[in-house]
Amino acid sequence: MANLKLTDVEKTYGGTVQVLRDINLDIKKGELIVFVGPSGCGKSTLLRMIAGLEKITGGTLEIDGQMVNDVPPAQRGIAMVFQSYALYPHMTVRDNMSFALKIAKKSKQEIEDSVNRAAKMLQLEPYLDRLPKALSGGQRQRVAIGRSIVRDPKVYLFDEPLSNLDAALRVATRIEIAQLKESMPDSTMIYVTHDQVEAMTLATRIVVLANKGIAQVGSPLELYETPNSEFVAQFIGSPAMNLLPGEIVETGETTVVKMDGGGTARSNIATKPEDKGLKVNVGVRPEDFVESDGDYIYEGTVDITEALGEVTLLYFEAHDGDPVIGKLQGIHQGLRGNKVKMTADPGRVHLFHDGTSLLYR
Repeated sequence: MANLKLTDVEKTYGGTVQVLRDINLDIKKGELIVFVGPSGCGKSTLLRMIAGLEKITGGTLEIDGQMVNDVPPAQRGIAMVFQSYALYPHMTVRDNMSFALKIAKKSKQEIEDSVNRAAKMLQLEPYLDRLPKALSGGQRQRVAIGRSIVRDPKVYLFDEPLSNLDAALRVATRIEIAQLKESMPDSTMIYVTHDQVEAMTLATRIVVLANKGIAQVGSPLELYETPNSEFVAQFIGSPAMNLLPGEIVETGETTVVKMDGGGTARSNIATKPEDKGLKVNVGVRPEDFVESDGDYIYEGTVDITEALGEVTLLYFEAHDGDPVIGKLQGIHQGLRGNKVKMTADPGRVHLFHDGTSLLYR
């Protein structure tokens, strides 16, 4: 398996339309890196550049220390699993999985051993003699993954492999991919998705792409707990983090913010004396809000409630911008139409100025 290094990588179409720039990323052997970002941010384009299906127009890509900018895709030691299964409909599962090895003129025994090993790993042994049309969507995707495994590549690339599956199959196949990674601890995988649950549950590290570059790189919990910007804070987590305007009135190890709506927020993000009077956005995730009888960060009228059993979502009346959302544990009835005060533990209160977290100044 391989290490990858992208240095100042950029992608431009027609010499004028730049879609990616200043991509600097070190991917270590054994990592599962997930690319996420809004639609059109370039995550699939970046994956295709690594695969060699798109030309790199600036910077360098190294695999195990060798620059591969101009190396053909077939010689990069990369296997790719696409959104569509792309299986040969007239071939059995066994033949689909062995096809690339036959083209590479591997021995019959080597092909059989590789296919059997991958089939066992993916629990496909009972289906080896079936045609793709006799398989479920999840089984077909496993065959597509198995076709990559038999090649024993340096790097596995996954381009939204679960997006064609229904909700139940997506969960089951996601768990299978996680188990596959556990069984192949030295394998290097890069995974593109728009699904936050996939990113949070599968990734060693997440790369958030935005504005033609990398917004932040970190473990799932690092991005969730210490986002470096309002964009990352609202992109990671569902429902998105609430952002409420206020002004710093006390500085120090605990920062006190007077909210524009009349409440008070306390945060464990330390500030300097010169920060007093600074206009900030106070960030609180819906799941960190709790009801309060005294001091509060936000007070509003509950417009809609969604009782989901394990949690209750509160949507407060929106006046300017998006509605404020609270996520309370358990079942809470009779809150619709009521005025409710919400607060949060200072350790869970984020502070942003000009879109950037005060932690990252």
